[in-house]
Amino acid sequence: MPELPEVELVARALNALVGSRRVVRARLLRAALAPETPPASFARRLRGRTVERVGRRGKHVLFELEGGLVLVAHLRMTGRFRLLPGGAPHPKHTHATFELDDGRTLVFTDQRHFGMMKLVASRELAEAKELRALAPEPFSEGFTPEYLRRVFARTRRTLKETLLDQRMVTGLGNIYAAEALFLARVNPFVAAAELSPRRLPRLHRAIIEVFTESIAHGSTMNVDPEDIDGSYYGGAYEGRWRVYDREGEPCVNCRARVRRVAHAGRSTYYCPRCQRR
Repeated sequence: MPELPEVELVARALNALVGSRRVVRARLLRAALAPETPPASFARRLRGRTVERVGRRGKHVLFELEGGLVLVAHLRMTGRFRLLPGGAPHPKHTHATFELDDGRTLVFTDQRHFGMMKLVASRELAEAKELRALAPEPFSEGFTPEYLRRVFARTRRTLKETLLDQRMVTGLGNIYAAEALFLARVNPFVAAAELSPRRLPRLHRAIIEVFTESIAHGSTMNVDPEDIDGSYYGGAYEGRWRVYDREGEPCVNCRARVRRVAHAGRSTYYCPRCQRR
């Protein structure tokens, strides 16, 4: 599943490609993709609206449309946006199409059917159930070491589990949580509430750093309009990980062997020496 850097890069690419374009015709081909809006209503509400901006909140892509409407999209595991030339055949597993005023068609494909779309009035966006419980954005003024101290103090879970909770830290998934913990030299299995005041600022800085690095790296990549998300999938920073997916390899800091442990249903990668308890 894409994490914050990948979703940020996808949103930027979509903004460059379809921002200011008008939706001539929209079709919802799989009703379960947008379960709160029947296909006919979906098509009617989007027809004729201009895409004013494409942004992001957490791991959700936000299409801000003319007239105070927002299309919220979550890619989940296999969701993809593809911008196709006019008349091009739709790829397999196409679940929604958006014909644009320049003749091209933006399509959403999803092999595993986990993606989500929702139409929300702009004035109600902050209270949409998918967004209202999300933690502050990592690059916002609200995301501080003191904020982490407060949310960590009210949970009994391990640090790794807590970082994956989008209500506590927005945008982190398994990859970037492992990278941030390693960069901060913090053990993934300690209780979040027991993280020392000395290490809190280090972890805060590490989260910002791994996101910043990955977005900066992804910004240099060439994007295929016909496979926008696929240009970034696997992690925009894939191949440059410090610890993730490096089981048995030497630690980049101390040369100890990186370990992988199944924890809370996910693989956790860490250095037993740099991240000792």
